[in-house]
Amino acid sequence: MFRFANPEYLFLLLLLPLLAVMFWRRRGRLGGQMKFSTLKHLKNVPVSFRQRLRRLFPMLRLGVLALLILGLARPQSGSRQDEVITEGIDIVMVLDVSSSMLAEDFKPENRLGAAKEVAREFIEGRRNDPIGLVIFGGEAFSQCPLTLDYGVLVQILEQTDIAGNEWDGTAIGNGLATAVDRLKNSRAQSKVIILLTDGENNAGEVDPITAAQVAQTFDIRTYTVGVGSRGTAPVPRVDPLFGKRYIQVPVSIDEDLLKRIAATTGGQYFRATNTDKLREIYQQIDQLEKTRIEVKEFTTYTELFIYYAGAGLLLLVVELLLGNTYLRKLP
Repeated sequence: MFRFANPEYLFLLLLLPLLAVMFWRRRGRLGGQMKFSTLKHLKNVPVSFRQRLRRLFPMLRLGVLALLILGLARPQSGSRQDEVITEGIDIVMVLDVSSSMLAEDFKPENRLGAAKEVAREFIEGRRNDPIGLVIFGGEAFSQCPLTLDYGVLVQILEQTDIAGNEWDGTAIGNGLATAVDRLKNSRAQSKVIILLTDGENNAGEVDPITAAQVAQTFDIRTYTVGVGSRGTAPVPRVDPLFGKRYIQVPVSIDEDLLKRIAATTGGQYFRATNTDKLREIYQQIDQLEKTRIEVKEFTTYTELFIYYAGAGLLLLVVELLLGNTYLRKLP
């Protein structure tokens, strides 16, 4: 970037054409005179290089004035820089991996497969927001701490599977409490939990509302998502004699509990009855929890006055030297 700090001095440049006209009119009166009886013998005398060069003297003086005027206007060269200020968001995704998540009312696979697919899309759509993963069945486990390495997080998410029989169940309180523990010491401007489940709290030692109150204490906002179609859903069962078969299991989501958790922490409750609706919910949460980015632009200027003034003074010295030596005019 280039600018003049005192552009009002540039109006002085308007005087240069007037000075040029004045020099041109006075060019014949600036020298001496000598009388000759005839000039016919001088008509064919060629004009020397020294004479041609001396005719440029007025232009040299005008150049000196122009450079000095430009220097007075304080030319400056600037470089623009951006200062990016971000308010980060720490997010922990809490995923139900109880056996009921095998219900195949979500396509193309089952509830867990759909939840993992949509969660992966959500993760890959974030920028500069640490994200962690907690899973829960009858117990809760932290699968991945807060990280910006989304590749590793997605890999862990894809390897997540249904809880085994030894820890099956739906410990919503434990899952929420584990996520709160991950976020309580965070210094981020915004702390968010996204809890997804398809059932009712029937295991664990921590009451879900108590966990929500703790989350509220640490200013952690919780979005709860209930997944499952209305009525009943087909759940696969493996029979030793007849192989894989399906049984219809009633969809039982404790929506009142999930609404209370969300309301206590300042979040929202969503209900997803299919994969498209689940994807829409995550997109909505993504919009609600956008990282605020503030860009401050500032420009640093370097003074160029010395270069213009120095060039003008150099031309002046050259004129004085040539005018009193090589281009000196006598008489």
